[in-house]
This record gives sequence, C-alpha cells and structure tokens, in this order.
Amino acid sequence: MGAMGAPDLDELRRLRRARDRMDREYAEPLDVAALARTALMSTAHFSRRFREAYGETPYSYLLTRRIERATALLRRGDVSVTEACIDVGCTSLGSFSARFTQVVGETPSAYRARDHSDFEVVPGCQVMVLTRPRKPARESSSFREATTSALA
Repeated sequence: MGAMGAPDLDELRRLRRARDRMDREYAEPLDVAALARTALMSTAHFSRRFREAYGETPYSYLLTRRIERATALLRRGDVSVTEACIDVGCTSLGSFSARFTQVVGETPSAYRARDHSDFEVVPGCQVMVLTRPRKPARESSSFREATTSALA
C-alpha cells in the first residue's frame, strides 16, 4: 500500500533495519532521528510507521531492549544497578529504575537480589525467552500476542 495504508514490504524492510540496529546497538546513544535515517524516513513518518508495524514507539522498543539486557546483567549478580544502567546505554538511573520496575514488575535492586539459580540449568536461548520483559497490557500488540501464544 501507499503512504496512508499499512506499511508495504519495502517500508517493512527499512523498519526492520532500524529495529535490528536497536537490537545490536542498544547500548549506543540512539535517538529517533538517527533510527529514522537508518530507515530512510522522516522522524515523524518513521515513528508512526514503527508503531503501526510493531505496536510500540521506537523509543519504547529501545528501552525494553535495554531493560532486557539489564536483567541478564543483574541476574549474574556481579554488576551493580548503576553499572547495569550505564552498560545498557541509559543515562538516567531514575528513568532506568522507573522503566525497569514498570516492565519487570520489581525494582532493579530487588531483581538483582532475588535468587536466579533456577535459570542455571536452562539453556541461554530459553532464559532469554522466559525472562523477556513484557510490555504493560495497555501497550500490547497483536504481534507479541501471536508470538506469545505460539510459544505456549
């Protein structure tokens, strides 16, 4: 379809290129303008299309990836909350902690202190699926719901 309908295949490829960049470079100082350039789109168009395609804003997606990586660091127990915050590319400990608590359901400190030994016998790829942060219900997307039900 065109500019007013659902994203076409070429547009989806460009959106995926930006999403893949967020997955790879989550710790880098990425902003929506840089991601829009990766997708060869204007900032407003990129933000609108990304949300249509993935059910969340590019910024929300990036923060969720950062929280996902932070949970892995905090499970190890040898990294402080501040170090995890910085290591995943967040610049504000307060914003990081608030988003972490929103996504994971507990504070980063409580998550770090919890016993994670149950995951020691689980293959890494499964730990990633089992511990993947979930978006709050109000932000759910049909893609995530389809993926979640397919894994169940």
